[in-house]
Order: sequence, then structure tokens, then C-alpha cells
Amino acid sequence: MNLELANALITAALEYRRANGLKPLTIAVIDAGGHLVALQREDGTSNLRAEIAQGKAKGAVAMGLGSRALFRRAQEQPYFIDAMNALNAGALVPVPGGVLILKDSALIGAIGITGDSSDRDEACAVAAIEKQGLTANAG
Repeated sequence: MNLELANALITAALEYRRANGLKPLTIAVIDAGGHLVALQREDGTSNLRAEIAQGKAKGAVAMGLGSRALFRRAQEQPYFIDAMNALNAGALVPVPGGVLILKDSALIGAIGITGDSSDRDEACAVAAIEKQGLTANAG
């Protein structure tokens, strides 16, 4: 993951948002080590959206699962996800919208999107990843 790719992912996500009438979004792109590479917040989003977007992406990378899988796991094993969230200083957000990014089957990072419904956030993330010729793993 580099800044050029991160910015291309954000641009593609914003294009998808506009084309599909989604609400204003906040988009975070992180590398495979969980480090923030790029973040953009559209006008009209609430003040915690940057943390939510990063929490979706970082949780996906930290657990090796798209955040949809983390959402299911939170329903099945809430104490486990609570413990993982505590280990992650409360920054793991286990709802759809955090999608792993794979290149040639190797993890290169994740994108976290928030602002609309979690399902629509996830669809936007998947579309942005696939537009770059990469593989999305939403969980």
C-alpha cells in the first residue's frame, strides 16, 4: 500500500458514493501493518467518523477478517470481541464497512468506510477495491 494507491481507492469510493446516492462518507485506508496511509472526510459527516472508519479498517487487519465477519463473530462470541476491542484500546469497530485489500492473494491493507448504512459502506469499499484491479475480502 502506498499513498498513490490509497488516494486512488478514496477517489473511486467517492465516485461510487456519488453515482449511487450514498450519504457523505469518511474513508480510511491503512497498510498491512495497520498504519494509516490516507483519510478523507466529506463535508457533512459527524465528528467521530474518522475514528469509526479507521476502527473498521484496523479491526479487519488486526483480526485478518473483513469487518462483516467480525460483526458475525461479535454476535456469536461477544465476550471474545469485547476482549479484542479492549486489547485494541477500544478502536475495533465490528460492523460491515472494513474490507481487506489483497493483491495476488497477499494482504496489502484495508479500507474502512462510514457514513451511510454499514451494508452500503461495505459495497462502496468493495467497488473501490475492485476498480483498482485488486481483490476485496469483506468477510
